[in-house]
Amino acid sequence: MRRPLICINNKSEGSGDARGMPSSSSSSSLFDQLLQAAAAQPEPQRLLFVFAEAELPGDADAAQRARFEAGQGGALTPVACVEKSLPELSTFAALVAESRRVSLPWRVVFAAGLSGANGLPPSPERIDSALEAMVEGVRSGAFGGYLALDAEGRAVRFG
Repeated sequence: MRRPLICINNKSEGSGDARGMPSSSSSSSLFDQLLQAAAAQPEPQRLLFVFAEAELPGDADAAQRARFEAGQGGALTPVACVEKSLPELSTFAALVAESRRVSLPWRVVFAAGLSGANGLPPSPERIDSALEAMVEGVRSGAFGGYLALDAEGRAVRFG
């Protein structure tokens, strides 16, 4: 049975190793780099986030259970998604705090940018479609094109 997924769309105008391994990169610098890259784009951007928890599949064998209990492995289950404009984002800590207030617990957040066109931000329909694609990508393990961060903002590697 799937957990309920909380998707928050602001709509304002203007399988691998599910737990991954943090890299040595600085947390705020990765998030800040994401914000800077989005701000440098010629068209207005929306940033998309999918928050996921690692869970042990019901059909896991003894070795998989032991690995999971040791803090590795599992399957990613999306628990929330949200889109934000650049002015709505200040720090990674603020994004985490907001997610903790409105979401189920999560272990990894995936981030991606979505570009508008002709000086306008992406339409609500494009945002919804892109968020749905991200959620399905996380469910199926096809998330290689997204920035993955743990709750401290460290990059997460999967493998």
